[in-house]
Amino acid sequence: MEITAAVEALRALKVPCRVKLYSDSAYLINAFRQNWLANWQRNGWKNARKEPVENQDLWRQLLAVAQPHRIEWLKVKGHADNPYNNRCDELARAAIAAGVKGESQGAETVV
Repeated sequence: MEITAAVEALRALKVPCRVKLYSDSAYLINAFRQNWLANWQRNGWKNARKEPVENQDLWRQLLAVAQPHRIEWLKVKGHADNPYNNRCDELARAAIAAGVKGESQGAETVV
């Protein structure tokens, strides 16, 4: 899952940093760039349809680990020959082949 990949990438940073976080997940990028997260928090973690936001636990973790950093959230087209996205796809496929468990094994996010 892309959210988990972003959490783990940002968690690896030990000091506040300027970060360019690339993802092919419109859901992840738009949550920040279109202020969905701010709206969800203001609305008690309800989405525009007044339903509970999915993956609230992951979104909360992401907000916490993102807080000390200055992050530029960048959307890339999936499978469109972006070198970062291609590398993440390779890593995810290798992890799957090796039997690595975890939600982020299919993620295509890079920091």
